[in-house]
Amino acid sequence: MLENDVYISTMLNGRFDFAINRYNQSMNHFLFPTVKLSDLLRTKPQYGANESGIERKSSFEPRYIRITDIDEFGALNSSIGVTAANIEEKYFLEDNDIIIARSGATVGKSYIYKKDKQDYLCFFAGYMIRFRANVELILPDYLFIYTQLSFYKQWTTAIQRTTGQPNINAEEYQSLRIPLPPKEIQQQIVDLYQHAIEKKQTKEQEAKTLLAGIDDYLLKELGIALPQNVENEHYFEMNILDLIGGRLDPISYNVKYKSLQKMIQDSPISKFRLKELITQSVAGDWGDDETVAFNNNYTKCLVIRSTEFDNNYNLNLDNSRVKYRNIKTDKLNKIDIQVNDLLIEKSGGSPDQPVGRIAILTNDILKQDTLCCSNFIYKIRVDSSKIISEYAYFFLKTMYNIGFTESMQSQTNGIRNLIMGEYFRQYILLPNKNKQQQIVSNIQSIRAKAKQLQEEAKEVLEKTKIEIEKIIVGG
Repeated sequence: MLENDVYISTMLNGRFDFAINRYNQSMNHFLFPTVKLSDLLRTKPQYGANESGIERKSSFEPRYIRITDIDEFGALNSSIGVTAANIEEKYFLEDNDIIIARSGATVGKSYIYKKDKQDYLCFFAGYMIRFRANVELILPDYLFIYTQLSFYKQWTTAIQRTTGQPNINAEEYQSLRIPLPPKEIQQQIVDLYQHAIEKKQTKEQEAKTLLAGIDDYLLKELGIALPQNVENEHYFEMNILDLIGGRLDPISYNVKYKSLQKMIQDSPISKFRLKELITQSVAGDWGDDETVAFNNNYTKCLVIRSTEFDNNYNLNLDNSRVKYRNIKTDKLNKIDIQVNDLLIEKSGGSPDQPVGRIAILTNDILKQDTLCCSNFIYKIRVDSSKIISEYAYFFLKTMYNIGFTESMQSQTNGIRNLIMGEYFRQYILLPNKNKQQQIVSNIQSIRAKAKQLQEEAKEVLEKTKIEIEKIIVGG
């Protein structure tokens, strides 16, 4: 029997995993001694709360951190979680608590809770495990940083069980061996990482500022000034005769929207209703799942849903999230996906995100897969002899961003629906083709600069991680 065989058989309660063995052997190359995570904790790991059936002991509504609120770098997204209820106080997070996902596609993802950075208390759910570091032995921030390094990523890949959905339990997490440098070197690593985070955030803010300025740029080029300080914005009078045959919900009659609508209609720039610029419009199709008997009558497609709409850019076809469905070939031919077609989100939404987002199909997107769109998405094609597709996309995106599209939707049973008739009746300001192209080119340039800054932000952190790994291995 080989020495490695003996080593494998004595680890992790009899699990025979070559990848785990290889990871543990790699610990020999670390400059500092390694210690099991179980020996670096001040309390036992704790599983999170179920979302129901827990006695409520708090006098306020805590915030629930979902794993989807944590980005790939272990930071909270700008909009955090949802309000929860009936949560026992022992599930509230304390300063420097580290939570790690224990199952699903995000297994291994981690986050360190900093109480001074939140203006509310948070709790952690049942698919996460809480770890509390023994600060006499290890800095909590250093422990968290280690979970962002490639060493840790390799370990989670090796140890997770893949039967059903990937998962790692608390006992397995505690078996993780962590290199333990002296406290002063741990602090050096923490300072290095924090400096990189600050540089990353600076670049991200620059990108965010650029993207936020696009709507102002487009409106200025078209001579549109958004209504400011509208008096009695939420109160207005209507003649009953004007309501006959029209909508009864008040949002479409809001003074703010009416002022903006009048400004567009009174513009000296040529204008057309959107429906006058459309050469084809068709609803999408959700099709059948992949278990349906496949034959020549079907085509396997990546079906674009609202989930794929990116609020800053266009579509985000992340391979870990996309859905493939079998679409009847005759229906797919009718939808007729082509370059420069526009996709409109017509149903779904949420209280803080109206429907009506728009995307454009580019060459790069169409090269990735055979595409279709779901029945919650509407596809249109504009007349290229009158309007540049990218201009139509940017104009309609700005109308959505400034809230104008919200006046064209209704809400039933918690689902928002875009009233397509009203959407198609909106006016599009249409300068000449040269001006349209100038606007398109300038916006594309702004977006390219913002993307570059975001890539630079990621690169700053990735380079710092490599630097930290070199410190750990003595490279």
